[in-house]
Amino acid sequence: MAYDNDNIFAKILRGEIPCNKVYEDEFALAFHDINPQAPTHVLVIPKGKYVSMADFTAEAPDALIVGFMRAVGLVAAMLELETPGYRVLANAGEDAHQEVPHLHIHIFGGKKLGPMLTHS
Repeated sequence: MAYDNDNIFAKILRGEIPCNKVYEDEFALAFHDINPQAPTHVLVIPKGKYVSMADFTAEAPDALIVGFMRAVGLVAAMLELETPGYRVLANAGEDAHQEVPHLHIHIFGGKKLGPMLTHS
């Protein structure tokens, strides 16, 4: 999947579309999902043109990789999800139902989440 400069997350990063921001630093932007799948559902995106985790870890500078991963952990802590528990998820590609061609990590919490995958 090629990076699309007009994807919604690219537009959010450029300030063309507003978001309900939770956190931002030089490496990442975190905001509430507009279609939450749990009581707490936040997306964390890196500041850069990366489609997937494979693309990101192969192409991003080391400082961005570290800063982005730290931002994911910091956001989970800020949302007070450490003690009750939370889930992180990154979809990559068509089979995983990645809808936006920009790497993003979902942070889910606020309730018991149940099993991650069904057996079929």
